[in-house]
Amino acid sequence: MIARYHSRVAQILIRQLDDDTKSKLQRLARQHGRSTEEEVREILRSAVRNVDDPPQRLGSRIASRFAEVGLESEIPELRGQSVRPAQFES
Repeated sequence: MIARYHSRVAQILIRQLDDDTKSKLQRLARQHGRSTEEEVREILRSAVRNVDDPPQRLGSRIASRFAEVGLESEIPELRGQSVRPAQFES
């Protein structure tokens, strides 16, 4: 017995796409060696790739970006403190 997997494939019709956008999509597709249709599919896949992931907070994103650099000490939590202007020596 052979199990067959039938994936559902959706079709989308995009109306009123301006000529400039269409020509840029075609140029981008040529640069990537794809058809315009495949280029648009790749753009859409990329746009929704992480949509189900919980959003990362700004501090966590900054920390992960600089994790390889390392810090000499922990950065203190500033939540709930009032904003103070910077003090510069003259």
